[in-house]
Amino acid sequence: MVQWDPKGTLDSIGLGRSEQKRSTRVADAIRNELAILLLNKVRDPKIGNVTISRVEVSDDLKYARIYYTVLGEGKVIKEADAGLQRARGFMRSHLAKTLNMRYTPELQFRYDMTAEKVKEIEELFQEIAGEKDKNESNS
Repeated sequence: MVQWDPKGTLDSIGLGRSEQKRSTRVADAIRNELAILLLNKVRDPKIGNVTISRVEVSDDLKYARIYYTVLGEGKVIKEADAGLQRARGFMRSHLAKTLNMRYTPELQFRYDMTAEKVKEIEELFQEIAGEKDKNESNS
């Protein structure tokens, strides 16, 4: 007779407690702390419009790659990147105080190109749909 396992059932349908890697939990904590820090304490107007989109932490917790987006193009992105590079030490020391880790990861800021790539793909889909409608109307 097979015995019912409630934990196994919950895990199988995605409602159970799933174990995350430590690097994933640290990445979430870093993203939350940096978002709060950008809202409350950073006074540089060049990084006022910066939004942290995601954080990836290496498995050894030595490096944190922070992806961000900014409203604007070209010059605004360069200014935001320069501002983030200047504030990197301040942000890392804040993380060291709040996260209470033995070693605070080195912060590497990268502009997140995902939104732009999604926009390009949507434009391609619209172009394909337009050509499809044009071909159907000619048939």
